[in-house]
Amino acid sequence: MDDHQIVELYLARDESALARTAEKYGGALRALAENLLEDPQTAEECENDVYLAAWNAIPPHEPRDYLFPFLARIARHTALDRCRERSRRKRGAPLLQLTGELERCLPAPDNAAEHLDDLVLAETINRFLGSLSQESRNIFLRRYWYMDSVAAIAERYALTRSKVKVSLYRSRNRLRESLKKEGYDP
Repeated sequence: MDDHQIVELYLARDESALARTAEKYGGALRALAENLLEDPQTAEECENDVYLAAWNAIPPHEPRDYLFPFLARIARHTALDRCRERSRRKRGAPLLQLTGELERCLPAPDNAAEHLDDLVLAETINRFLGSLSQESRNIFLRRYWYMDSVAAIAERYALTRSKVKVSLYRSRNRLRESLKKEGYDP
């Protein structure tokens, strides 16, 4: 079943939309959450939360042409909320390593709030991503959006780990330079 048909089921408030969504995207959504949480049981709970959130968000949203990104965004935010909750309980979160990798590229929240609106920052990052080659963009997004490990990215794209690390390093440097040009001071 294609995305248009699944969205039509949501719009018709047909509960089979949830089963069709789980059939088509369940594994990918669960993997995304598990990459962030490193806990299969909590990732499964997040996956179920995604279906509920999608049920509540469609309508008014009608993501016929972008259903998976729509669901992935919900999954990512749900998993990040669980990480924050876990962090508040002093359990720690696996995001620390990834945050460290990007912290020298992105401006501090206070600087961004003082200098430019968050929408301008998002536009700058989108332009940066658009300037990357497809391979570099895929590697960057798999690492920093989907939170895939370097090994998983290397396997997915049949690359060496070294090539993935070099690509990420170069992309972070390009992002840093791009942000500097726009007036951000990481």
